[in-house]
Amino acid sequence: MTQIYDYIIVGAGSAGCALANRLSREASRRVLLLEAGGKDSNPMVHIPLGFAFTMKDPKTSWCYKTEPEPHLNDRELDWPRGKVLGGSSSINGMVYIRGQKEDYDAWAEAGNRGWGYDDLLPYFRRSEHNVRGASRYHGIGGGLWVDEPTDKMELAQLYIQAGIESGIPYNEDFNGERQEGIGYYQLNIKDGLRQSSAKTFLKQCIDRPNLDLQTHALTTRIEFDGKKATAIKYRQKGKEMRAECRGEIILCGGTINSPQLLELSGIGDGEFLQKMGIKTVHHLPGVGENLQDHLTVNTQCSLTDVTTFHDELKPLGMVKNLAKLAFKRKGLLIHPASQVGAFFRTTDEVERPDAQIHFTPAAGEPDEKGRINPLPGTTATVCYLRPTSRGSVHLRARNPETHPLIRANYLSTEHDVKHTLAAVQKTRDIFKAPSLKKYHRGELMPGPDVDNDEKLLEYIRNISESVYHPVGTCKMGHDELAVVDDRLRVHGVENLRIADGSIMPTILSGNTNATCVLIGERCADFILNKE
Repeated sequence: MTQIYDYIIVGAGSAGCALANRLSREASRRVLLLEAGGKDSNPMVHIPLGFAFTMKDPKTSWCYKTEPEPHLNDRELDWPRGKVLGGSSSINGMVYIRGQKEDYDAWAEAGNRGWGYDDLLPYFRRSEHNVRGASRYHGIGGGLWVDEPTDKMELAQLYIQAGIESGIPYNEDFNGERQEGIGYYQLNIKDGLRQSSAKTFLKQCIDRPNLDLQTHALTTRIEFDGKKATAIKYRQKGKEMRAECRGEIILCGGTINSPQLLELSGIGDGEFLQKMGIKTVHHLPGVGENLQDHLTVNTQCSLTDVTTFHDELKPLGMVKNLAKLAFKRKGLLIHPASQVGAFFRTTDEVERPDAQIHFTPAAGEPDEKGRINPLPGTTATVCYLRPTSRGSVHLRARNPETHPLIRANYLSTEHDVKHTLAAVQKTRDIFKAPSLKKYHRGELMPGPDVDNDEKLLEYIRNISESVYHPVGTCKMGHDELAVVDDRLRVHGVENLRIADGSIMPTILSGNTNATCVLIGERCADFILNKE
């Protein structure tokens, strides 16, 4: 039997869960929420440090890889994306960052009404419950829990002091008046457990009788009557399923899955679709283009006489930390990907921060099987925040279960090379500051022999990785490569919107999850207000 719904949401991730919560508040509206992955019942999803396992687990991650990257010595980079309730908010590093005011103002200046920073700040405040309390920049009572780090390690404070000594000012709130500085990140962790979109927004509405949640449901195609989206097809436990929609279909699959589904459904570049043997519903050449991501580079140092994860990971230390987690919600296992961060300018030519550090009191080296062996040291990984390189995501095959072709095209511009080199060098310099001097036992990576830009660039090409912030493949706008308008409606068709990171015209100056939640909240208002 074909079920009929008022709204169908494809993807129960950061935006999808927030959107489902809003749309299902009115009992008369029937909402279908489809998730290709399973339930978030894996304990590693909820233990903060468990992200190190869930990102590589095919039960919780799509485990994507890029094509060989031509400017990274033809390496294929891992691109984990959440394949579980909560999407990537269930496997990410739990760092809560909004980006910079100028990021959003640039979206508005490009013609996207209502997407300037002053327009969006009320949505950021509405979507969060910040333990700091309500203020001009923060809200309480929202779904997304935003907290402070606990169990701060001595090394974290030492690194902050080293950053200050290196010329980076202290900043107690990266999401406040200014982003520039060094300090502690705010986190999506509560009482020692991850706060994903599933744990927050979806938990609030999961028992509503008008919300139909289906897991292990891979959407395979959107059906159209002319240019009007009318139904979706999906695979679930080996069966082909169909659901009709009398209202709107909203894609929340993310930067990889949303353009993939559009192309499978006949929306994309007509010539490409013809080559793939897919009938064109609407020629939209921007689908899958404009891909952007942050490329991150590790600097590691050997340390002594100060506690690092290496000490905590010893057999007895791990037993103690398991006990701390179970009985006190403290210890190593409640740590996010990073407690401490920094935003700084790579050169005097730029007016605002364009590089970001994630610092963690841990170091390691991969063995022959790719497993990381911990070392007594620490890591600061840095990314250039506003890359000019652009890539793409396109179908590899007509089978929805076949991973698409991902070409990030990192470091394809001299601009990105210049600023990445400067960002890495600044990160190396921080470790030489007086506060760390007595603990410092030498640079592990890149290493003292990497002593000029040529060697450093080769190091970057050999070891850099994605920091997992892909955006832009269904960009919002009104130019020839735009896929959605400023109300998130797909150009050229009816009853179809997109609400996820793929709609960002340009990448944010920071982590992307908080904004993906906002996009879901914003889309709900557009739909309910019939905009």
